[in-house]
Amino acid sequence: MKSISRRDFLKGSFLTIAVSLTPLGTKLLSAKEVGKAVFAPNVFLELTPDNLVTVMIPSSEMGQGVKTAFSMIVADELEADWSQIRVKQAPAADVYKNPILHMQLTVASASVRGFYVPLRKAGAAGRAMLITAAAQTWKVPEAECEAMKGVVKHKKSGRTLTYGKLSHKASGLPIPQDPPLKKESEFRYMGKPMHRLDIPDKVAGTAVYGLDVNVPGMLYGVIARPPAYGAKPASFDQKAAEAVKGVSKVAPLPMGIAVIADSITAAWKGRDALKVNWDKGSLPEMNDDFIEEHLMQEMDKANAVAANVGDAKKALSEAAKKVEATYFVPFVAHATMEPMNCTAYVQKDRCDVWAPTQGQTVAQMVASHITELPPDKVNIHTTLLGCGLGRRAVPDFVAEAVIASKITGKPVKLVWSREEDIKYDFYRAATCQKIAGGLDSQGGLIGWSHKAVAGSIMKDIDPKGIINGVDIMSLWGIVDFPNAPENNRIMYEIPNFFVEFLISDLPIPVCPWRSVQNGPNAFPIESFMDELAYAAGKDPLEFRLQLLKNNMRPRRVLQTVAEKAGWGKPMPKGKGRGIAQHCCFGTYVAQVADVSVNEMTGAIKVDRIVAAVDCGPVVNPDPLIAQIEGAIVMALGTTLKEQIRFANGGPKSANFDDYKLMRMSDVPEIEVHIVKSTEAIGGIGEPGVPPTAPAVANAVFNATGARIRRIPLTPEIVLAAIKAKKA
Repeated sequence: MKSISRRDFLKGSFLTIAVSLTPLGTKLLSAKEVGKAVFAPNVFLELTPDNLVTVMIPSSEMGQGVKTAFSMIVADELEADWSQIRVKQAPAADVYKNPILHMQLTVASASVRGFYVPLRKAGAAGRAMLITAAAQTWKVPEAECEAMKGVVKHKKSGRTLTYGKLSHKASGLPIPQDPPLKKESEFRYMGKPMHRLDIPDKVAGTAVYGLDVNVPGMLYGVIARPPAYGAKPASFDQKAAEAVKGVSKVAPLPMGIAVIADSITAAWKGRDALKVNWDKGSLPEMNDDFIEEHLMQEMDKANAVAANVGDAKKALSEAAKKVEATYFVPFVAHATMEPMNCTAYVQKDRCDVWAPTQGQTVAQMVASHITELPPDKVNIHTTLLGCGLGRRAVPDFVAEAVIASKITGKPVKLVWSREEDIKYDFYRAATCQKIAGGLDSQGGLIGWSHKAVAGSIMKDIDPKGIINGVDIMSLWGIVDFPNAPENNRIMYEIPNFFVEFLISDLPIPVCPWRSVQNGPNAFPIESFMDELAYAAGKDPLEFRLQLLKNNMRPRRVLQTVAEKAGWGKPMPKGKGRGIAQHCCFGTYVAQVADVSVNEMTGAIKVDRIVAAVDCGPVVNPDPLIAQIEGAIVMALGTTLKEQIRFANGGPKSANFDDYKLMRMSDVPEIEVHIVKSTEAIGGIGEPGVPPTAPAVANAVFNATGARIRRIPLTPEIVLAAIKAKKA
C-alpha cells in the first residue's frame, strides 16, 4: 500500500471537513486552508465520489459506543443517509486531541462531550457546502435547494444530485464559519436508538482487539515481576531460561526480567526457568491491617487545605447537634476483560505500536522517548479495547513492548497473564475519611468538616498538578478544580465547608478507575448525608432536597428516582431502601437501592436499583442506558465483594478465585430513567458508579438499623455491624 503524507491526504479531490479548536472557539477550515492553518486542525470526516462518508474516530472504542455516537452526530448535521456511514480509527496525531483534555485520550467521560459541538459544526458546514455546490451546478438560488439523506434536491424542478457527485465541487468551496445547526426537532438520528456500528464485527468474531494482533516475524514477550513493591532480583538463572527451546532473549528491565521467545508458551517456560530470588522490597511488613491502620493514622497528621468556605470550625462548635463518622474504602483492581498487552516493532526510522490503549498521545510520547525517534515517526494503531476503565490510559504495557522490540530488533507482542493484570495493576486508590457535620436547632446543616487521606492520582500523570499538597483528582467528588464545569464536587448548599487532604505515602500505585475518585469519595459523602438526616429526624430525600434549593439538576434526578422507585412506601421486615445522588463529568445521577438482609448470616441481596440520569442532550439513548446499567453492576462489585488483599509488602490477590467479581446471579433488577434536559452535554461512561455504594449501604441501615462505614459490605462486615448495634 502506498503511503501518503497527511498534507497530501488533506489536499485530495474529495470533500474534507476539518475543525481547528482554538482558545477563541471552533474554526472550520477547508482542505486547502488546512496546510496553512495556524492551529492544528482536527479532520473528522471525508466524503468520497463513491458516495460514502467516512467518520474518523479519535477516541478509543472500549464498549461505550463512541464510534456510533460520533457517526450519529456527523451524519445528522450532514444529512447523510445512515447507510453511507463508515468509520475509521484515527491515528495518534495532534489534530485528534480532545478539546477538553488537550490530549488524544479517552478518559473522564470526555469523548462525546468534548467533540459534540465540533462534530456538529463540521457536519453542518459540510451540508451547507454541498447545498452551495448543487445550487452552483444548477445555477439556482441556494434557498431552493435542500439536503436530505445523502442527496441535494432542487425543490422546484425535483432534480437531485448525490453527495458523492457533489464532493469534488464542494471541496473547493470556502467553509462557513458559523453554519446553522439543526434544531432538536429536526434531528434524524440523535436522540433516537441506533444500532451500534461495532457490534456486527464483534458478533462475527472479526473485531480486532490487542490480543488479536499478528505481525509477520513476531516474537512474544513476558516479564518476571517482583512480588513486593520495590523488590529487586537477588539472583536468577539466565542460562536456564535461555536453554528453553524457543527462547531468544533474556534481559533485565526496570520493571523486571523480560523473556522473549518465538511462542507465548516458550516465553512462559523460560520465565519459570529463571527461578528468580527477590529481596524483601521497600515495605515488607505491609499487609491489609497495616494499610488500614496507616491510612487511619495519617488522618492525624497536618493536612493540606483543599476547600474553606465560611467558618466550619465555629459552626460546628455552635451546632445544636454534631455528627461525626469515619469511613474506609479499600484498593480495588480494574480487572479488565482483556489483560494488558501490546505489540511493538521498532525499526531504524520508525516505530509501530498496536495497542488497546486509552491514551494515544501518551503512548506516542513514551515510545518516542524510548526509541529516540520523533513523535511523527511513532505510529499508534489503536485496536478495540476489551475494557479500559482508566487502566489502559497508563502506558506501562506500551513501554514494555517497545523496549522488548528495541532490544531484539523484531516485532514483539508483550502479553500479561490474568495474575499479572491483577497483581501489577494501578489500583483505585484506597481512602480513609473523617467527616463532622453540625445541625442547627431546626435540623438544618450549618457546617461540614472533612478530612481525607488517599494515594495521589496526579503523582504519575502530572506532578505539577499537585498544588500545595492537594491533588484535586484524588478529591473529585468532594471538591473540583476552581470553576470547573464538570461539577465533580459536593453539590449541597453548605454555608460553612472545610476540606483537608493528605497524600498517602504507601508505595501502592494508583490511577483512575471508572469515575476516578468520584466513586470512593461518594460513599462517605452520601452515607454521611443519611447519618445527618437521621440525626435531624428528617426523611433522607427531603433532607437532601432542602440542601439543593438552588441546584435544580440534582433536585430533578432525586425527585425523579424517588417517584419511579416508590420512595416513602413501607418495606417488609428484612428489607430496606436507600437513596443517594452524585454529579461528575457534567452528569447528574441519583439511585434508589432496594435490598434484603439476612440478619442471621449478614448476607445482602440487592433486589432492585432504580436510577435517574440527567446528562443534557442525549445522542444515543440505548448505550446511555447500557452504560448506567454496566456502571451499577461494576459499582455493586466494589460495594459487595471486591478488595485487593496485600501480604509481605505486595499484592496477595491474583485471580478471580481470590478477587471476587459480580456474577449474573448477583445482578439485580435495574431501571434507568433519562431526565430530559437542555443543559450542557455531560459524560455518561462513569457517572453511574458513585451513587451505588452509598445507596446500598443506606438501604442496609434502613433494613437493620446498623450503620456500616466501610466497603465491601461482606457478610462478615454486615453481621459484625448488626451484632454491634444489638450489643
